[in-house]
Amino acid sequence: MTTLDKDLAKLGHVEEATSFVSRGLVAPGLALLFMAVMAVLASAYVFDEPRAVIVVAAAVIAAYMALNIGANDVANNVGAAVGAKALTMAGALAIAAVFETAGALIAGGGVVETIASGIVHQSALPDTAPFIRLMLAALISAALWVNFSTWIGAPVSTTHSIVGGVVGAGVAAAGFGAVNWPAMGGITASWVLSPVLGGAIAAIFLAFIKAAVTYQDDKISAARRWVPLLIGVMAGAFTAYLATIGLHRLVALSGTQVFLAGAAGFVLAWLPAHRHVRRQSEGMENRTQSLRKLFTLPLVISAALLSFAHGANDVANAVGPLAAIVRAVESGEVGAIVDVPIWVMVVGALGISVGLLLFGPKLIRMVGEEITRLNPMRAFCVALSAALTVIVASWFGLPVSSTHVAVGAVFGVGFYREWHTVRSKQRRAYMERRQRRRAEQQAAQRPAGQHGKPVQRGPSRQEIQRRRLVRRAHVTNIVAAWVATVPACALLAAAVFFGLDLLIG
Repeated sequence: MTTLDKDLAKLGHVEEATSFVSRGLVAPGLALLFMAVMAVLASAYVFDEPRAVIVVAAAVIAAYMALNIGANDVANNVGAAVGAKALTMAGALAIAAVFETAGALIAGGGVVETIASGIVHQSALPDTAPFIRLMLAALISAALWVNFSTWIGAPVSTTHSIVGGVVGAGVAAAGFGAVNWPAMGGITASWVLSPVLGGAIAAIFLAFIKAAVTYQDDKISAARRWVPLLIGVMAGAFTAYLATIGLHRLVALSGTQVFLAGAAGFVLAWLPAHRHVRRQSEGMENRTQSLRKLFTLPLVISAALLSFAHGANDVANAVGPLAAIVRAVESGEVGAIVDVPIWVMVVGALGISVGLLLFGPKLIRMVGEEITRLNPMRAFCVALSAALTVIVASWFGLPVSSTHVAVGAVFGVGFYREWHTVRSKQRRAYMERRQRRRAEQQAAQRPAGQHGKPVQRGPSRQEIQRRRLVRRAHVTNIVAAWVATVPACALLAAAVFFGLDLLIG
């Protein structure tokens, strides 16, 4: 009887373990189901094509890529708002899913530069067969790399992943001469430029908010003066950002028109923001903690706008190669710019949203909560920096990654806080040393038996090291993943291309 009880207990543990494992397999199972549904959707449109199997396979791979974009890249748009407690995880997922899909379907169509903005010379691939294998290899390698990066908790640029895949497959298909290396030089420069610009702008705005609002004696009056202006700047930046990045496929605007649109966005947001801040600040306590709720609504709006622009811009990373393959199969031509069929856009738009809902919370928490602590003020600086940096870079023709900008802004806020904290502690330690010297001088002049109060010493170097406000492990992992993205995807794509060459060549 005792043996039977032990066996039943073991079976109970096995059942519990099986239940736990099965819960972990729900998300991958739903992802596989989504990919199967996209395969059926693709087959319904290309069943009469001579190479329909290739298109269906490409649709499945594009769906897999879109899932990984949703799992990895979208965290940059809503992570700061979640970390600042302006949005719950459920609210962030809902907003991001809706606006990512809207951005992809409304502003993500039109034309897509499928050969990664001229990374591979079109003349090097006159035949459709190697071109199709190149696109497939680029998609597979980029999707696998983004999946791996999500697994290790590193938000990476999906654009860089696709570019790396195209470079590797292009070299494998037509040699090193097929690659436009000057264009690659600009992309390499963005590895450094994007996070540095994002971090610097976010730190500057945080320093401004501290000096102009939180360190003022009358914080409420300072907030009523400056917070509406900051909200107006954010609105103007997002208006210009959407006009430049998100809506450029719907309407082409000149630099002057983009500037005027941004100015109009500033004015239209500043007036209601002035009333909103004044109404919210009535009866508010004159302390920094109370001011944080003034930034909550702007954070929610910024998360929605960033998601819309991201869906419009980055859906091409998933569906651009697929659209090129569809054109090559249907027309027998290799084209650098192609019209995107609506069913292809659906694959990308739904894939990003499904990937976000199934796998997104991991990186959202990491970006918003684990790199450094964010409150609404700091998260506002991150969102504002993300929009401003991309606009400034686009204005000067500098290549930047929105992923690197957003995460770099989080780094910038954290490192500024760290620097400010250390500086404050060093200032206090200096004042304490001066007090100690005075006390020692006074003690030397006192009669024997009289002693002053002991003066505490400032924090040691070890204590300052222990109180670092940015987790170095995350910084190391993320930067290493950024640097490795293009070469890793290139090597993987070359291997995949040769494999496909043997399989379907």
